[in-house]
Amino acid sequence: MPKSAEQPIDDYLPQNGNRGYRVSRYELDLQYRVISNRLAGKASITAVSTELRTRFALDLAQSLQVSKVTVNGARAKYGHQRGKLTITPPQPIPAGGAMSVVVQYGGTPKPIRGQWGEVGWEELTEGTMVASQPNGAASWFPCDDHPSSKASYRISITTDSPFHALANGALVRKQVKASQTTWVYEQSEPMATYLATVAIGRYERRRVSRDPVPMFVVAPPRLRTKFDYDFGRQQQMMTTFEKLFGPYPFDEYTVVVTDDALEIPIEAQGISIFGANHCDGRRTAERLVAHELAHQWFGNSLTIRAWHDIWLHEGFACYAEWVWSEASGGPTADQLARAARQNLSRERQDLLLGDPGPTLMFDDRVYKRGALTLHSLRTELGDAKFFALLHDWTAKYRHASVTTDDFIALGAHYTARPLQPLWDSWLYTKKLPELPLSGAVGG
Repeated sequence: MPKSAEQPIDDYLPQNGNRGYRVSRYELDLQYRVISNRLAGKASITAVSTELRTRFALDLAQSLQVSKVTVNGARAKYGHQRGKLTITPPQPIPAGGAMSVVVQYGGTPKPIRGQWGEVGWEELTEGTMVASQPNGAASWFPCDDHPSSKASYRISITTDSPFHALANGALVRKQVKASQTTWVYEQSEPMATYLATVAIGRYERRRVSRDPVPMFVVAPPRLRTKFDYDFGRQQQMMTTFEKLFGPYPFDEYTVVVTDDALEIPIEAQGISIFGANHCDGRRTAERLVAHELAHQWFGNSLTIRAWHDIWLHEGFACYAEWVWSEASGGPTADQLARAARQNLSRERQDLLLGDPGPTLMFDDRVYKRGALTLHSLRTELGDAKFFALLHDWTAKYRHASVTTDDFIALGAHYTARPLQPLWDSWLYTKKLPELPLSGAVGG
């Protein structure tokens, strides 16, 4: 294996991601027994090599056992150690060569434990859910587990018939056979591995809105009344975000509410997953409803190339909370920004937003300081130019990978004044800057 293959793709997650190829499609055929938590899978992976390869690797958790691997139809040798499935095809793969890789595997899936807790496949009281950010995808399928590796997906789930099974994309087939049901979903837009999800439970699915985007809920029937109130303003939220951020980037949007409580809601592509505790009938989680919806633009359509740019996901989604508050008659974004800046000023001043490090990348200060960076930019540009920039940003990089430098470069087109002092103070200085005066906001 060339020495370059040993160099980490991302210093934040040096064990994740693989060199030598680019995946364009995953087709996952999964059979899952809810009661025993047993998963049997076949992953068919379409890729192209980027250099001559005598062997290559996929990410796959050790809790799953591999039984067979083929490359371009021929049996291949493999080894599976420390979360890496290393495959040696019968013939070397030339640069630019097509790779059709099929991995048959199975076992008892478990979350991957790391410094951010447990991520990936998680058993619920009755069913399962997947929350993979940042490195949990390998807990349930072999993959190139890195946010810059985006591909289309077809996910087929066969499970016990009383259960509803959901995955990313459109439901293209549902087949009931004896006591089991097969659900097949097609996700045609490119998707990062950590955004792929499966949710299985005793759920009902219903449409809650047709316009401006078809919106669905998949949830236990007992939560129906509370959901209808707590999530009742999603349609207005979608209208507001389309106006301010640009067209919704997917065909539909689904909220899953598990029967269990969840510490925090999490985003997947086209889907957000909340816990039963987020349905309390009092709209106490509405800012989180806005946050997860905003991730469909910022994180799911526009996905960071490397984890050090995490503020491009979380800062934007946090700012969307403030924007929604302002649009729905609550405190203005400026009021919320000034309160957040006051709170942050009491915290340690040891965070570099543009490169927070793996330990701090999900620190709440990344979310709040990221949102404050955007509010400072909005104050500098004024509303018209700021939201024009966001429209441009979501259109230019729709379904693509992005960096902070991309955003800085685009922002330079919206003012004659140099923005570098703003970026330097908010992104690349640990000391918390002051917010500019708010004269331009709302103008």
